Formats: sequence, structure tokens, C-alpha cells
Amino acid sequence: MKTYFSSTFLLLLITVVKSYSQQTNPIYESETLQIEQISPNTYVHISYLNTDDFGRVSCNGMIVINDGEALVFDTPANEEASVELLDWLENGQQTSVKGVVATHFHWDCLGGLNEFHARGIPSYASNKTIELAKSAGYPIPKNGFKKKMKLNTGNIEVVNQFLGEGHTKDNFVAFVSSDHVLFGGCMIKELGAGNGYLGDANVPAWSATVRKVKAAYPDVQIVIPGHGKVGGPELLDYTEEMFEKEGK
Repeated sequence: MKTYFSSTFLLLLITVVKSYSQQTNPIYESETLQIEQISPNTYVHISYLNTDDFGRVSCNGMIVINDGEALVFDTPANEEASVELLDWLENGQQTSVKGVVATHFHWDCLGGLNEFHARGIPSYASNKTIELAKSAGYPIPKNGFKKKMKLNTGNIEVVNQFLGEGHTKDNFVAFVSSDHVLFGGCMIKELGAGNGYLGDANVPAWSATVRKVKAAYPDVQIVIPGHGKVGGPELLDYTEEMFEKEGK
């Protein structure tokens, strides 16, 4: 019976991924923020960053909601969108935001952090991310970890783990085991994406890091990249192959 339910749930998640890839229906949408549900407990928040090199870029973050509690992974790219997100969670969804996690030190992960701090929400990142954010003069997460950290929201556990360098020296992933969802952040590319910004990257190490992610979380069904469309494990394969070639 246990195997039956596990297989059924995986098939359901695969169906969700295929449906999501065909069309997206935001449950919240404004000029500065979109929110989409991709699994029973997991959502993507999408905000926008104006850049010199790439123009207006959409930026993905993750939300995990369960039993009246929420965790946010990467802030929206600016304070305005962060206020919208927090208002939607606290007022629209009647949830208590238990924490915010920055998966690397770039602005598209930290741009709205001060709004979370203003509401007394705990913030988390790796010790390396905190160090790099300080050096860059960006908002600084308050609680650090070295390699691995587990956080709970409601009855759901999310594992945050640094497995190697890639997009940056500090990039780590977050895995929602109950929903088989991996937030890859900017380490993972959407299908068809180019290299993106490489100014802080370790290109030779990137593919090996993605292989470690695949080995650590073999039952991933849904993958959220830092930018672009959500997909499945094929995003890990695509990113690995891309930087395998670049690293040679």
C-alpha cells in the first residue's frame, strides 16, 4: 500500500509539471509580482529586475505553505514586490511567515530583505552568502549555516544544502521532499537559456556541482530555475551539459 501511494503521488506530480509547462495561471498578478502554484504546498513568486546587460529580467523565488505557515526562498527583486508578497501571504492567505532564505548573495535574492526584517521575519543564508552580501553592501541575512540546514513550515521540512560552486561561490539549493520540488535558484537554467551573468561564476566547477545535486536528490520531479519556466529533472541535465561544454 505504501508503494502504491508513493507511485500515485509521483504520477500526479509529473502530470502537474506537464500541465504547468503548457500553461501558467497566476493566482496573484500585478505589474511587479506574480505568484503561481506548482504543487500542493509549493508556489513560485516572480518579480522583475532591471539590468544593464540583460534588460528587464524575471526572477523566480519559491514559497512553501503548510498549516498556516510559510517559508520564502529568495526575496522578490525589489522592496515594492516584497511588500506585495508579504501582504498576500499574511493577509490574503492568513499565513505566518516563519522565515526567508537567500540562496546566494546577488540582488535578485536579497533585494527585498529589509522589508522582511522590518516585519520581524527571521532570515537565513549560508555563512558564505552572508560574507559576500556584506562585501557587496547588500542587505545581510541574520542567521547562517555552513553546509546544510533544515527548516520547517507547518508539517513540511525543507532541506537547504550547499553542494559546490557554480553561478556563484555560495549558491545552494532547497528541496521540498513532500512535494518532490527542488529550488535550484540561479545555479539551474531553464530549457533553452544561455549562460547568463558569469561575473561571479566558477564555470569549471558548475557541471560537477549539478551532478552532486542530482545525486543528493534523485527523486526530484519539479525544478524551479532562478529565471524562466519551471520544469522537471531535464533542467538539471540541460544545465549540466551546458557548463560541461563551457568548462572544457
